[in-house]
Amino acid sequence: MRDAQTPVTTVDFGTERVAPAEKTRRVRGVFDAVAHRYDAMNDIMSFGSHRLLKRIAVEMARLRPGQRVLDLAAGTGDVALLAARQVLDAPGGGQVVLADINRNMLAAGRDRVLDGGCATLDFAQVDAAALPFADGAFHAVLVAFGVRNFTDKAAALGEMRRVLREGGVAVVLEFATIGNPLLARAFEAFQATWPVVGRLVTGEAAPYRYLVDSIRMHPDQSAFQRLMEEAGFANVEYHDLLGGAAAIHRGCKPA
Repeated sequence: MRDAQTPVTTVDFGTERVAPAEKTRRVRGVFDAVAHRYDAMNDIMSFGSHRLLKRIAVEMARLRPGQRVLDLAAGTGDVALLAARQVLDAPGGGQVVLADINRNMLAAGRDRVLDGGCATLDFAQVDAAALPFADGAFHAVLVAFGVRNFTDKAAALGEMRRVLREGGVAVVLEFATIGNPLLARAFEAFQATWPVVGRLVTGEAAPYRYLVDSIRMHPDQSAFQRLMEEAGFANVEYHDLLGGAAAIHRGCKPA
């Protein structure tokens, strides 16, 4: 187990090993380039299934009216909007915070939330490894397809645990490892088309080459479960989706 305070000298950026600050800079560039068409590409790459997966992830958080929720790596805010429908019904209670390190993505999320008629959400530009929130501030932390982009996953998981109240839940939806070899090869062939489609839709291919590489380098389901346990989460479980192309991990902060 690596202590979250131990400095990291190199981290993965796709298939490369780079300095942490370099990964942060490059990931920012990836999302700066695609923020304007991010939702359109998600729909194309997943045939719209990402919307269903995000609904399942939010349901697994078992949110209740009046709770406080952090949507980390919030992107364009679709998960936050789902959470808001469940927690903001309580008179005078409930809060959803959209947090992302990327200013352009956060701006796109703000626009989407306002267009969706939900003007009461909060926004914060943050680094997942150094969250500016108090200990025990949230009932739930949600991350959808963002963990693999974190510069320091162990530190980020530690911060997620810190800002949860006792008994709070963290739910992480992320690409995963397909166990069936035939299905895995078919998915890899499909992924190979993403940079080409990305260039057609957004004008950029490089961000989607990074996306494919980042999926391949992300820890498999069992390894990520161990990362959550090492960060101090209890009752960690995962559930495969789409044959293992994605998985939802869920863990609680011990009381």
